Amino acid sequence: MDERQLRILRELGELGSVTAVAEALLVTPSAISQQLRLLQRAIPVPLTERQGRRLVLTDAGQTLAGAAIEVETALERARHSVEEFLERPDGEVSVAAFHSAGAAFFPLLLRALADPGRPVLALADEDVPQEDFPRLTRTYDIVLAHRLDHAPPWPRTVTATTLLREPLDVAMPAAHPLAAKRRVTPRDVADEPWITVHDGFPVMATIEAIAATAGRPLRLAHRINEFAVAAEAVAAGGGLALMPRWTSRPHPSLTLRPLSGVRARRHIDALCRPERTARQAVRTVLLALRSAAATIQDRDRSG
Repeated sequence: MDERQLRILRELGELGSVTAVAEALLVTPSAISQQLRLLQRAIPVPLTERQGRRLVLTDAGQTLAGAAIEVETALERARHSVEEFLERPDGEVSVAAFHSAGAAFFPLLLRALADPGRPVLALADEDVPQEDFPRLTRTYDIVLAHRLDHAPPWPRTVTATTLLREPLDVAMPAAHPLAAKRRVTPRDVADEPWITVHDGFPVMATIEAIAATAGRPLRLAHRINEFAVAAEAVAAGGGLALMPRWTSRPHPSLTLRPLSGVRARRHIDALCRPERTARQAVRTVLLALRSAAATIQDRDRSG
């Protein structure tokens, strides 16, 4: 039995005919009769009987119709609870981000949503290979992920909102000879030692593109995923590194120079499962992330 069949039985007890129930529920009489037959198969005693031209409920039918009222009431309460959950402006929203995005976006989010009645944030850091970001949407409401400009799009199982299209610059010590240039080319940097990410992370593809354009492999001296740690290694003379222009913290001992001849840019995208956006709190956080992205870019322009 299901909710629809129970409702038909209840209406039949009140209206007394299949035709009247069909008119009330805006379906055909044959559809009503079919549902009553299906319901009867699940019950070992008769639910209806004929009294002249009327079809009435037996004692068992009346008992089940009474229970149908309780079922409909409980389901309505459940629907109302779900609606309240979806429309709550202050519900908890979990947000995961890779490290540099977390450092740039999390403080802005926390300040923007600090007032009472706003979504309650649950923040986490997740640094994973590019192909693993969509899987994180099983655990988190929103996932900040990165991919290179020319990389394949995210799978259709997730909704992606691009927050930033961020250039990747070459970081070097401020006293490095290449710091005198306004821009550097792959040939300029091909003979330098490099500090780069582990295999499987998006920046690695740009390193490979630099080597291909220069016509020779780069010397990968160190493998460090965290940009703040890589910046310290660059400052100490460990080599050059690719650094995001907007989301990495400025280092007083480093100079960043744009790279010519190679597409060096990454997307920072907010990923979520489509059903998560039914919640008002999740939509509010997505709006706050877009606002934070605009603030991050404006800092670069004002600087």
